[in-house]
Amino acid sequence: MTLQELQTQVQQTRRDILRMVHTVNSGHPGGSLGCAEFLAALYGNVMEHSTDFSMDGKGEDLFFLSNGHISPVFYSTLARSGYFPIEELNTFRKLNTRLQGHPTTHEGLPGIRVASGSLGQGLSVAIGAALAKKLNNDDKLVYTLHGDGELQEGQIWEALMYAAGKNVDNIIATIDYNGRQIDGDTDHVLPLGNLKAKFEAFGWVVLDEPKGNDLEAILAVLAQAKSLTGQGKPVAILLHTEMGNGVDYMMGTHAWHGKAPSDEQLALALDQNQVTDLLDY
Repeated sequence: MTLQELQTQVQQTRRDILRMVHTVNSGHPGGSLGCAEFLAALYGNVMEHSTDFSMDGKGEDLFFLSNGHISPVFYSTLARSGYFPIEELNTFRKLNTRLQGHPTTHEGLPGIRVASGSLGQGLSVAIGAALAKKLNNDDKLVYTLHGDGELQEGQIWEALMYAAGKNVDNIIATIDYNGRQIDGDTDHVLPLGNLKAKFEAFGWVVLDEPKGNDLEAILAVLAQAKSLTGQGKPVAILLHTEMGNGVDYMMGTHAWHGKAPSDEQLALALDQNQVTDLLDY
């Protein structure tokens, strides 16, 4: 996709996120909006993937969403990438549908390879998939996304140590480094300290990208990360994003981590994210 096409998709995805959460008055818009550029770049330009979905993912890059509460941005990206009909976004968080609040696998939604919701587990799953690719002589990569608040889970650090110790060098883990979680700023809830130094101390190669909502910067850091794979060490990206990005009243606060906009707030947010060739579901 061209840069302009990616930007259009980001705008459309923001609209999807806002409308999905508003319809059921439930969900997590803040983190979803902050990762719209990353997932658009990943699925639109970076990963080698197929919408002819199979759970084993042989011969293609894989993505695992560990912080599953930002499912609105994941669902929108998958739908806009052709994995399932865009109209299905209208079923978000409704009873007996495939688009639950946290991604699940039992309903067979294309694009979902692991149920996520309990934080801290996605990296372990992704490492297993990366090792399976090595055993199968599959040279494609495994990508993951994690919240920075999620790094307060101990399993993450066990997985980091394991990946480096076993030379899992076909994995790229991205941290949504927005500095906020449901209870406030991460520095106030449980300080993460110097993440770059910590990841490096655990044996990872670390890239620090301050422009986490800039498509060109995201594409560049993902290309750099990809170039560093296959060299004996796992790779991590610290992607500095803004929670609620693209909606002015949602930015600069943790308040919209898990809160739906009112009718008036939705209208204002949609007005801030106009799309020329509108394709709302």
